[in-house]
Amino acid sequence: MYINKAEQVTKVIKNYFDGIYYGDIERLRRSFGDDVHLYGDVKGDEYLKSLDEYLEGVKNRKSPSELNEKNQMEILSIEIIGNVAIAKLHVPMLGFNYYDFLSLSLVQGEWKIVNKLFTHVE
Repeated sequence: MYINKAEQVTKVIKNYFDGIYYGDIERLRRSFGDDVHLYGDVKGDEYLKSLDEYLEGVKNRKSPSELNEKNQMEILSIEIIGNVAIAKLHVPMLGFNYYDFLSLSLVQGEWKIVNKLFTHVE
């Protein structure tokens, strides 16, 4: 069955959302490429972590699901050209108002997040 690129990219992002919301480390790991770094700021403080460091943080915190937060994560836009994509997301959770910019690429036949930039906006 053929699934178009937009559907494939959306599926990766929804897995990413579910991984964050439920604290599912394995689902998150499958959403990302191997050598990913996450850059951003949290309330003005710089943030730079490897994927493993990020996943360790997710593992050691209560998930939004465990805290009975409503899942309000949403895709704001996706742009795909060839085998690369950029997604702009709104990820409000855990008292933060995050905006993520994800770079995705087709890696060995599968769409993967290869870079994450994010910021918290009051």
